[in-house]
Amino acid sequence: MTSSQNTELLQRIHSALQAARTVLGRFTAGAIETEYKTGHDPVTEADRAVDAVLRKELLREGEGWLSEESVDDFSRLDKNRVWVVDPLDGTREFVQGIPEFCVSIAMVENGKPIAGGICNPATNELIMGSRESGVTYNGQPAHPTDRSTLDGAVILASRSELKRGEWTQFQNSTSIVKATGSVAYKLGLVAAGRADITFTFTPKNEWDVAAGALLVEAAGGFVSTLDGQPLTCNHKNPLLTGLIACGPKLREPLLAMLREHLPVGAARS
Repeated sequence: MTSSQNTELLQRIHSALQAARTVLGRFTAGAIETEYKTGHDPVTEADRAVDAVLRKELLREGEGWLSEESVDDFSRLDKNRVWVVDPLDGTREFVQGIPEFCVSIAMVENGKPIAGGICNPATNELIMGSRESGVTYNGQPAHPTDRSTLDGAVILASRSELKRGEWTQFQNSTSIVKATGSVAYKLGLVAAGRADITFTFTPKNEWDVAAGALLVEAAGGFVSTLDGQPLTCNHKNPLLTGLIACGPKLREPLLAMLREHLPVGAARS
């Protein structure tokens, strides 16, 4: 990808996030009707409205589309370039009026996320970047933290996973475990150095993590699926194993801490 192509791609992502922000401004977090999909996942009119505007702003001829709120079109599997988006990651938080939700956009080329952006309109945070240009946080260059030990590290944890007791074994460590909604938002905060670590042992879909994982890696951080592989996207089944992300110097201590807790069959080194 040339520099001009990279710039055009980031401009398109930025414009789409701004359009999505305008759409979300028509809705009030914490005061919106909610429906529930199979599996008890919430969905609102806001999710669908943002999905529509993202498709309009982003999609061009020859590109594929994978979104949580669109019927999957498997023609995407034959495309070299595919948009992987979550119109509103953290819908539970949005419904409850908790300012931990975001719009998440990733461009995937030949299975590899190459550019992306995350916008949290409630906190006025915009995290964007590409493998070529690095990452910005509200327009300023951003990087993961350079912390090298787990002592005092801020670990962002899923609020629902905490409620289910899945983080009990980590809450007595010297790290600081902080409940935060939206896995995309958590990954964005790690990419921007606003937190040190996030991980989940719960399977996620590509649209949940594609943009956030790209941003962590583009900023110089570490990302891995639970099977120890780099994240790839545009699979027929978009469900992935859980994900591990941190600043570059925390890779080894984090993997050492997680090793005995990883699910059977997951990476342990």
